[in-house]
Amino acid sequence: MADERRTGGQRPPQPHRPQPGQPQRPQPGQPQRPPQLHYPPQGQSRRPQREPSQSQTRRATKRRRTALSRVAGALLYVLLVIAGSAALSTVGWVLACDLLGLNKEPITTEIVIEDDTQFSEVVDTLEKEGLIEYKFLFKLYAAFSHAEGKIAPGTYELNSEMDYHALVSNMGSSSATRQTTDITIKEGLTIDQIFDLLADRGVTSVEKLQDMAANYDYAFDWLEDRPLGDYHRLEGYLFPDTYTFELGENPKYVLNKMLVNFDDKMDEYMPALAAEGAPYSLHDIVIIASMIEKETDSEDYRTISSVIYNRLTNPQAETVGYLQIDATLVYLNGGKVPTLADREIDSPYNTYKYQGLPAGPISNPGMASLSAAMDPDSTSYYFYVLNPETKRHEFSRTYAEHNALVQRYQGNGG
Repeated sequence: MADERRTGGQRPPQPHRPQPGQPQRPQPGQPQRPPQLHYPPQGQSRRPQREPSQSQTRRATKRRRTALSRVAGALLYVLLVIAGSAALSTVGWVLACDLLGLNKEPITTEIVIEDDTQFSEVVDTLEKEGLIEYKFLFKLYAAFSHAEGKIAPGTYELNSEMDYHALVSNMGSSSATRQTTDITIKEGLTIDQIFDLLADRGVTSVEKLQDMAANYDYAFDWLEDRPLGDYHRLEGYLFPDTYTFELGENPKYVLNKMLVNFDDKMDEYMPALAAEGAPYSLHDIVIIASMIEKETDSEDYRTISSVIYNRLTNPQAETVGYLQIDATLVYLNGGKVPTLADREIDSPYNTYKYQGLPAGPISNPGMASLSAAMDPDSTSYYFYVLNPETKRHEFSRTYAEHNALVQRYQGNGG
């Protein structure tokens, strides 16, 4: 009781006793101790370990796969870039070789380009002959270089070592590879024989020559009276000589070469033949020369010329204005030996049926015959016949003399 009184009936405060598991709180007046830090053992998480859930596992797996996909995609891209670059380099090199004429099998061939050959046909031929490999590339080059307009008709020798530029250059009109041929046009050939010869040698075709001869108006004064439409208008004016022609050459230039040659050879005689009052025109001289050329190949050109003029200028003579030249019958019958039946062919070229000169030249004469036609011998002969032993003609003034010679030689009178 005494104690209770001293304390005023209250119990002294009891020290706080923490419950198990509760942290101790410091008493008043007691020094505070720092809280104890408990570290987990090395290698263990501070947090309590829990088993990962299925969703977390799936997310982790997805992240790993995404990373691997990105790496694989990057590698694939790099490989594609490398492969593409290699492919482009290979294709570029192959195309460059074709463009530059490199690494090709050695080939040399002739290419023929006609007047009507299309550019696409030329390209097809180049590929077919092995001179190019890629037509599209050659056409692309041609479009940028205007190659189509540089290619001219002709026959060219090309080889696979030529690049595109060289191929185009060597198919031009001034190309050094353009193939040529030397052709001798002999005296006395007809226009048809000349055209056949040119075609056989590959210069151009008969049809193209006939068309150009008939329809092209060549700029020569002495052709003005020769009407267009018939290729025989140039008969007699294709001067015999040796010419160099290009294979596949334009027929206009082929004919022009021979006409220019005729013009050059006859230039000095033109003024006299064109003078007012001249008894014979240039065309008359060519007709007479064409008959002389076909009647002889020896040294009696001027004597035979005198026979022709005697018959022309003396219609009162026994021949009464008929020339009776067998060569005109040969011109009509296609080159065969003339017969009596041929003398009845109704044609202005038949000098047995029509008086005076034939309708036109019957061959293309050389200069010896042209000179003889302009400057005949002065004789009184009206007939001649070939001596088979001497291969020379023998001449007569009268038909009786002539007939006696004919009987002697058993040939036809002239």
